[in-house]
Amino acid sequence: MMKIPGKSAAKTYQSLLTIAAEVFAEKGYRNATIAEICRHAGANISAVNYHFGDKENLYREAWRHSFLESIKAHPPDGGVSDDSPLEERLQGRVTALLHRIADENNKDFFILHKELVNPTGLLEEAIRKELGPLHEKMEALVRELLGPRVSDIKVRFCVTSIISQCINPMVARRGRKAKREAKGGPWGVEDINAYASHVVKFSLAGIRAIRKEAEEKKSNSKMKRSLGDALEQD
Repeated sequence: MMKIPGKSAAKTYQSLLTIAAEVFAEKGYRNATIAEICRHAGANISAVNYHFGDKENLYREAWRHSFLESIKAHPPDGGVSDDSPLEERLQGRVTALLHRIADENNKDFFILHKELVNPTGLLEEAIRKELGPLHEKMEALVRELLGPRVSDIKVRFCVTSIISQCINPMVARRGRKAKREAKGGPWGVEDINAYASHVVKFSLAGIRAIRKEAEEKKSNSKMKRSLGDALEQD
């Protein structure tokens, strides 16, 4: 008999997280209400207080829950092992990110989108904890591709460029529901895998150009120093 309330509480907890993620993704933190979330979840407002304490913590946990579910569905490495060639690892990460954003069951990205439009600051710690390691792995991968002579800021620029190429068309795709509801409007991507290959090919071309430029600068600098030393000896 004691196990029944526990199972019931766990079901309510999961239902609140799922519904809260949907409501926050649609309306953002400020426009979402606990009453609406509870109504759709079939729960009492007291259940939110019991499980989460307040709306702020429900917001954090709903985002975290949605993020972890999307990571489970679309592993960040795209199924490519760490000992694979760098280009394949980049392909895996780009493909996984695109599929994560395009997945209609994924609410964490659009909760973040609403947060950027109307910031609350409530997700900062959760974002650092959950997204930080993913960003660090992407940065380390791009650093390997660029080589040791490229500055840290240029590494970050390259990472930002790659991620932006993934985000913008996927937002357009989801915003217009794969062009079924509008004749015009923002451009989206239909063939995700083909687009992922394009992003990787395009990005690798840029990365190679930046690496070559850095190596040429380093080589020219060495030549100038050698010439200067030779002149001094003369």
